Order: sequence, then structure tokens, then C-alpha cells
Amino acid sequence: MRATGFSELVIFVAPRFIMIIKQHQLTTAVKPYLMIIMKPRKSPSGGRPREFDRDAALETAMRLFWRHGYEGVSFQHLTAAMGLAAPSLYAAFGNKRALYLEAVDRYGRLRGATDLSFMDPYETVDEAVLAFLNATAHGLSDPSTEAGCMLNMGMLTSHPDHAEIAAELSDRRTAFTALLAQKLQRWLDQEAAADKAVYLSAVIQGMAVQAHDGAGRERLEMLAKLAVRAIR
Repeated sequence: MRATGFSELVIFVAPRFIMIIKQHQLTTAVKPYLMIIMKPRKSPSGGRPREFDRDAALETAMRLFWRHGYEGVSFQHLTAAMGLAAPSLYAAFGNKRALYLEAVDRYGRLRGATDLSFMDPYETVDEAVLAFLNATAHGLSDPSTEAGCMLNMGMLTSHPDHAEIAAELSDRRTAFTALLAQKLQRWLDQEAAADKAVYLSAVIQGMAVQAHDGAGRERLEMLAKLAVRAIR
């Protein structure tokens, strides 16, 4: 097969994927995340060839990793849920590690982990911090998403073979704390901002664990109010 035959690979595996669905061979870990990532597109000849929807495939992978963690998702889970044969997955995303880190990037963008500009309109640090923590509470308790936080809970424990990925997640958490400290300097001096950013990072990590264990929005917002009182 030609090296440029990625679309052909995807087209080839689609019938087999459909057969697997009909035979109910998907595991319980994969079924909740099954998505149609082969969307129809009309061809000039009037046929309906299928094209690979990379964004939908990445969303599926993110959901799997979010719920089960890196080590809890096998390559077989990924290929089944994404509707791709292994060669097609490698062609689209590289290896499992690269796919996981790209899924984490997607999660960070969706959750605003790289942009705290929504805090800017608030006049006081108390108002800004409460807005930040309430936004966290709302995101963590959103019933349409998975429980917990993919970034704050990702790779906290792992096999030594995955130490580099664990270190990458740790670096991202550290980077977020630094981003938060920089934002808090809008209202505080540099030292106070750094201290409060470390404290607030610990708070949202705790909120993520609470949400993972079933805490709802009301309870998380109560924790947000307590945290604001603590930094006064």
C-alpha cells in the first residue's frame, strides 16, 4: 500500500468496524465513547466516500483518557472506539503517548487552562478568585463531561515506564500555577500572588478529587467561598 494511502486505510477498516458494532464486541470501557468519526462526503461522481474526522477522533480519545487515565486505556480500546485500524491511528496521531498529550492539550483549551482573561474585569482579588473557583466548580460538576480533572488528576501514580509522561503532566500543573500567579499580580504584589497561586492550585486539585467522588456544584461552590475567606 502507498505511504500516502491514509484515507484508503480508513476506508478499508470502516466495514470491519461496523461489523464489530453489530456483533457487540466492544468492551464496556469503550461503548460510552463510541462516536461516528467517519462522516460521509459526496464525491463528484455522486457516491458517498467517507472521510476521517480527526477532531471527533481526538474528542473520543480525550474522553477515554479523562475517565480511565493513560494506563487504563489500551491501544485496542482506542482503535475500537475511534473506528481506526492501528496503522491509521499511527498515521493520524503517532503513538499512544503523543495521542494522550494531544488529548491533554485539547482538554486544557476546553477548560481554559491557558487563558485566565475572564478574571480581568473584577475590581478586587476576592471577586476575581471567587469567579475563578466558581468557574472551576461549574466545569467539574458539568454532567455532560467526565468526573474530575484530566490535568490535575492525570498521571499522579504511574508505572516507571511512563515517568516521562507523568513528568510532563506535573510540568503542566506547575505551568498553570505560574500562569495563575501572573494573573493575580493584577491585584497583588509578586510574592503574595505566587503564594496564593500555590494555595489556589491545591484548592482546585482538592475540588477535582471531590468532584470525582461525586460532589455536586453546590458543595464545590461552598468550598470556593471558604477558600476566598482563607486568602483574605
